[in-house]
Amino acid sequence: MAAHSDVPHQKSSLRKEIERRRTFAIISHPDAGKTTLTEKLLLFGGAINLAGAVKARKASRHATSDWMSIEQERGISVTSSVMKFEYRDYEINLLDTPGHEDFSEDTYRVLTAVDSVIMVIDSVKGVETQTRKLMEVCRMRNTPIITFINKLDREGMAPLDILGDIEEKLQVECAPLSWPIGMGKLFRGTYNLYRKELNLFTPGSDRVEDVRTIRDVNDPALDKALGRQAEELRDDLALLEGAANPFELEHYLRANQTPVFFGSAVNNFGVRELLDAFVEIAPAPRPREAVSRTVAPEEEAFSGFVFKIQANMDPSHRDRLAFLRVCSGKFERGMKMRHHRIGKDVTAANPVIFMAQERALAEEAWPGDIVGLYNHGTIKIGDTFSEKEPLKFTGIPSFAPEHFRRVRLQTPLKAKQLQKGLLQLTEEGAVQLFRPLARNDYILGAVGVLQFDVTIARLKAEYGVEADYEPVNFGLARWVTCDDPKRLAEFQKVNQNQLALDGEGNLAFLAEGEWLLKYVGEKWPEIVFHTTRELR
Repeated sequence: MAAHSDVPHQKSSLRKEIERRRTFAIISHPDAGKTTLTEKLLLFGGAINLAGAVKARKASRHATSDWMSIEQERGISVTSSVMKFEYRDYEINLLDTPGHEDFSEDTYRVLTAVDSVIMVIDSVKGVETQTRKLMEVCRMRNTPIITFINKLDREGMAPLDILGDIEEKLQVECAPLSWPIGMGKLFRGTYNLYRKELNLFTPGSDRVEDVRTIRDVNDPALDKALGRQAEELRDDLALLEGAANPFELEHYLRANQTPVFFGSAVNNFGVRELLDAFVEIAPAPRPREAVSRTVAPEEEAFSGFVFKIQANMDPSHRDRLAFLRVCSGKFERGMKMRHHRIGKDVTAANPVIFMAQERALAEEAWPGDIVGLYNHGTIKIGDTFSEKEPLKFTGIPSFAPEHFRRVRLQTPLKAKQLQKGLLQLTEEGAVQLFRPLARNDYILGAVGVLQFDVTIARLKAEYGVEADYEPVNFGLARWVTCDDPKRLAEFQKVNQNQLALDGEGNLAFLAEGEWLLKYVGEKWPEIVFHTTRELR
């Protein structure tokens, strides 16, 4: 009888854990201040005590979320990190995405693992190209977005102009939930429209200070604190009352409206208001689409999918971690789970969770949590794990690369290490490997050219392989399929010089440009050319 009475208790604790979870990513154009905001959120969440802010990049400290040497040298984020912290009894999983546009494919896959997004916009530059691309990805999945307009400590666009820029370029309605007081040298902080209060901070402090709060805009203390700007703030608030879109939770959750916060991450202004509103309005873990059905997080049976592989996060251990998003049920260390692609049961022996820069053993995890599984080459991006039912979560694509280079090995004796290094690094999915059928070459394909520099640098640092790359006469790749095996074999024979196998063994057509693709497509109408491939 006791075992039966445990069932409602298990369900209620599962429900409670789901409600406490917030899993999100921060997206932005490069240099909008994403890394600084990430750090300040960790600072307010108590996950780090001192922000090694971007201004200290040139010194020995680097952002907690940027661990790879090439990121530290160039001051950019090129990998995605996972950071977990608690805030006001909420468990927050923050997935940091690559800021550089050459790494958009990695960002896309991270966005498949989150329930909402914070978008950072530079108040000086407004909406930039990379922000538009990322917004399109979010729109494909109807991901709710909160906007943080950063760098108000510099002279930039007027707040109403920025809102107009976002609405026009990103086609989403803006609902301001905070409002800046001044700008540039006159920037004094932000008024919290969500809570109807003003928080006064000490600017530029690396530690979280006690905050002075004024709750009534007609309080004389406001005039004392802000001088002439107090009256300007009252005028702005009166104007907003009639002109601004009111915030509607349903519209935000459907991704039709973006709540907007203003601030200066480097000075801690506006970050706490953002975080307070985020935990209250952002969605808890949501249902996930699988091939056979929709999986709800409240289901008792565990399920999850791998959205990222990272090699050598700890160079001294030569480890490879698979990042698994828990979709339903409870994950427990030591549990047996089915790895569906290979059809085997595996034991989750030493799973890890990521606490800012630290790793800890994961005893348990709930829907929305990200768990690191040690991977010895058997786990791939897109793999599904579950307790019983054979599931396959959908929507994790690989994109056809647009840039290509041939890898040249400088020390012939290191051929084996080169092959191993390329296979492991391309498993991460940021750069793709093609082996031409007609030649014994290694061709790298990527969405952005910076990927090649990163791959060569990592081959040297992590595998001891001296290599470089040279241009190759390809401008596009398409995966090919055909319902008629005989016709596919004929196509393969005739077009051998243009064909290659990717890292997964899939047939791909490499061409100089669209003209050749069009010509071959007309000659072989039965062959289907694909620009994306669902990772299986």
